[in-house]
Amino acid sequence: MKSLRFRLLIAAMAVLLGSTIAKSQTTTDVPPPPPMHDHGHGFGMEGHRMGFFGKALNLTDEQKAQMKTIMQKEHPAMKPLFQQQRQIDQQLRQYVQGPYDEAKVRALATQKAQVQVELTVAQTRVHNQMYQLLTPDQQSKMKEMEANHETRMQKHMQEAPPAPPAQ
Repeated sequence: MKSLRFRLLIAAMAVLLGSTIAKSQTTTDVPPPPPMHDHGHGFGMEGHRMGFFGKALNLTDEQKAQMKTIMQKEHPAMKPLFQQQRQIDQQLRQYVQGPYDEAKVRALATQKAQVQVELTVAQTRVHNQMYQLLTPDQQSKMKEMEANHETRMQKHMQEAPPAPPAQ
């Protein structure tokens, strides 16, 4: 279980890193791309987090350009997945606001799970490609940052109040 969380954390950080790099490479003459889904995030999450990783890892201009290329290459494959996920979420809302049909909700949940599988595979592929662009020192720094994040998350989870007993 810990290995899966670690992989997901690495994947999230790589997406963040790629997004910041991609955003930092755009010119002011080019308008930003439209949001990919309801939350207003573009491909690969919010750019301000990526700036942090780019600075913390001291990425070269060449690394930034290569990561931007990876993001541009993978964007067309991921965009329809985000759109499918959004459409399924919209369909599920009708069962929250209207009559509940468990069979239909289960069918939509199954579809959403498959879309999430494909998104996870695509995001992990992108993260791996970006991670491979890092120098050994940068990889080490990334691992250290991830370990610190995991430690903070564990501490936070331990400090959370216990759930009320089920009645």
